[in-house]
Amino acid sequence: MTGSPYITQTRRPTSRIMLLVMLALLPGIAAHWWLFGPGILVSLLLCSLFAIGFESLALLMRNLPIRPHLQDNTALVTAWLLALSMPTLAPWWLYLVGVFFAIIVAKHFYGGMGQNLFNPAMVGFAVLILSFPVQMTQWPAPVALAAHVPSLAEAFDLVFAGQGTLSVDAYTSATPLDSLKTQLRAGTAFDEITSQSIFGHFGGSGGEVVAFMFLLGGLLLLAQRLITWHIPVAFLAAIALTASAVQILEPGQQADALFHLATGGAMLGAFFIATDPVTAASTPHGKLIYAAGAGFLTVIIRIYGNFPDGVAFAVLLMNIAAPLIDLYTQPRIFGQTGKSGRNRP
Repeated sequence: MTGSPYITQTRRPTSRIMLLVMLALLPGIAAHWWLFGPGILVSLLLCSLFAIGFESLALLMRNLPIRPHLQDNTALVTAWLLALSMPTLAPWWLYLVGVFFAIIVAKHFYGGMGQNLFNPAMVGFAVLILSFPVQMTQWPAPVALAAHVPSLAEAFDLVFAGQGTLSVDAYTSATPLDSLKTQLRAGTAFDEITSQSIFGHFGGSGGEVVAFMFLLGGLLLLAQRLITWHIPVAFLAAIALTASAVQILEPGQQADALFHLATGGAMLGAFFIATDPVTAASTPHGKLIYAAGAGFLTVIIRIYGNFPDGVAFAVLLMNIAAPLIDLYTQPRIFGQTGKSGRNRP
């Protein structure tokens, strides 16, 4: 049994592919900046600097050349995905811990690029949400609803010096997913919950626009043939079908499919996280099974689990299954004889 990735010859080096991935993330980043304030820029900067530092340290300890490996931009992509998965304006040490586990533990402890079993960014996120749940639930409030939107200078001050003169409640709020789960468990009626201003039109005030921008970025990856359609389509379809089934079973108590597609990390996960060629399944049928399992688990964790969003844990669980999925979904070898005795392509 061999592991992924199975990459055919390409004229585009890894560094260029990673730059295109980062370019595809820019629409979502711009929307986040516009709708939630400039704190996302601080998160991206810190995660990028920490990733470069830890990558250099790991390469030095492994006696590998630093410059060529840094220039492949894989560490930066991991840093950006982790930053986009974390709440902005978190304490600086939270980014440090997350990047350490993403780069050192999840990537280099397994042998470096192409050898890791788990998605590094999601490992970093999982460690943080399990270890520091309070800090990881203080998400920035949408600009339209926030009592105060920190400027870029205030964002740096909050990250490095703490709250300062600002109250946490002035610039943070619960996410739509977290708010929905908490209030449903408290017995609040579903219609009453979704009438609140934080829920926007169909996904969450501001968040639905960010999700749409990540969708546009994902379409760019498809157009550039950096990913195939199998994982995004199967992942989003599984989310929609699972959410619809649960809504039918519990009418008036669960959100519809559109809400689950437009909130949390659904779009980011579908196009940028679950499609990681190293940790995902690599065969065509395997990609469909892998992504469908991740989409199903995402909704189940969101609804019945202890965490508001389940993308990270769903992807990590399916990372474990990816090699086995590939083993049992290998295409038939050309010319292999079937049960009927005739050759099959």
